[in-house]
Amino acid sequence: MTLNEPLPAFKYHPDPIATGSVRPSKAQCHACGQARGLIYAGPVYSIEELDQAICPWCIADGSAAERFGARFTDIGWGVPNEVPIEVRLEVSRRTPGFSGWQQGHWLYHCSDAAAFLGPVGASEVANYPEALDMLSHEHDEYGWTPEHTATYLKSLRRDNSPTAYLFRCLACSHYLAYSDFD
Repeated sequence: MTLNEPLPAFKYHPDPIATGSVRPSKAQCHACGQARGLIYAGPVYSIEELDQAICPWCIADGSAAERFGARFTDIGWGVPNEVPIEVRLEVSRRTPGFSGWQQGHWLYHCSDAAAFLGPVGASEVANYPEALDMLSHEHDEYGWTPEHTATYLKSLRRDNSPTAYLFRCLACSHYLAYSDFD
């Protein structure tokens, strides 16, 4: 399939094709009416049903969010106060989201949103010690033992539950992650 124009650049989701949030499609976008060769396949939070109905160009320019009152990701709870509202709006309204087992949310570092790199399993996250450390403390509040945590981390799968979601800070390149399961 030939694209009519280059895929827009997304600061906080640098490769939405690799993560599966954008896919090849002949579908026409409900926002602009064009069939551009790619369609957004991630979550859409909107009154109108927009499953695989929005092109990445209409996400990037904000027209889909404006026209449908849509958001494409949950910015998450506990967003640090120092993260500017402009960043929160870019992540929720002008950045492709991603699908998880539960409702996905964004991670933040250095007073900014981090870049989403994709879902990862145990073997992939092992290459990112900072993210692995973050995951190893993810369930501390629930009283998980070190043995239970180690077993859980070994069970992470990129394409099956449980899954970790990898992010990278744009300012300092620190890797972050959280996980979920069905």
